[in-house]
Amino acid sequence: MTVVCTGSIAYDYILRFKGRFKEHILLDKTHILNLSFLVDDLKKRRGGVAGNYAYNLALLGYPAAVLATAGTDATEYRDWLDGRGVDCHGLRLLEGEISATGFTTTDMDDNQLTGYYGGAMWRAGMLGLDDAPSGVEAVIIGPNDPGAMKRLVHECRERGVRFVFDPAHQLPMMSAEDVIDSTRGAWIVIGNDYELELIEQRTTRDVAGLLELAEIVVTTLGREGSRIATRETTVEIPAAPSVRESDPTGAGDAYRAGLVAGLLRGLDLDAAGRVASLAATYAVEQVGTIEHDYTRAEFARRYKESFKTELPEKFWTAT
Repeated sequence: MTVVCTGSIAYDYILRFKGRFKEHILLDKTHILNLSFLVDDLKKRRGGVAGNYAYNLALLGYPAAVLATAGTDATEYRDWLDGRGVDCHGLRLLEGEISATGFTTTDMDDNQLTGYYGGAMWRAGMLGLDDAPSGVEAVIIGPNDPGAMKRLVHECRERGVRFVFDPAHQLPMMSAEDVIDSTRGAWIVIGNDYELELIEQRTTRDVAGLLELAEIVVTTLGREGSRIATRETTVEIPAAPSVRESDPTGAGDAYRAGLVAGLLRGLDLDAAGRVASLAATYAVEQVGTIEHDYTRAEFARRYKESFKTELPEKFWTAT
């Protein structure tokens, strides 16, 4: 059984600004905002949510496949994922197209400004579940071409496949009706506190209202951890302590992969949330979304150190 990871396959340009955005924004001048930041560091890394989800699932030993469109410039990226055990048969490399490209600037408070070029991602609507491997256990529907997201939501619902709705930076392009429709029947709806606030404003549904449509609603809170809510309970998950904080980009995608792997392996909400929290911390400690690595033994040891309890043995039984 495989988790199908959808969304972008992208290259990320990660810039570090050794200052604070808030010190350069004049609130009475936001109508003529014109800012530039001299950055101190620039890195080019593989990224995109589909690749991020899949890589983190593979690290955790969970079968993962990518269902996405990219340009021919992503040939080495595809081969790199394939070499790490990710099924890439659903990754279409399109002639004449450039892969999605993101430019993210992070300040000293870990606030981020991102510009994103969709490129080949805008043709992702050509792919559906029939293009994915057989034995689909769950689908993570990440930020993508809006038509592709709608198609996958509807196909998952029609076929009774569990799906995670993770709209992230595509929220501004989605109407209230789109968001409500994509939430209806979802296994998990997830976003950071800002994204959940946007969803509430757009749909007039708070977490309780979203839980009338979805099974689980997750709010990630950065250094403050995360909150996992169901119709019966709400669990507060602490952040796993980091050795260093190098770059928060990709931490959310690692969290999502960890949560999905934990829940599909039968962990309770608290344990699955802690797996997700630790997976996110590994991402934070490196510059780039998928530059981190660990063994099973290292992950289990650090889980115990972080949360003062053993990682449940059944987490590895499916591998």
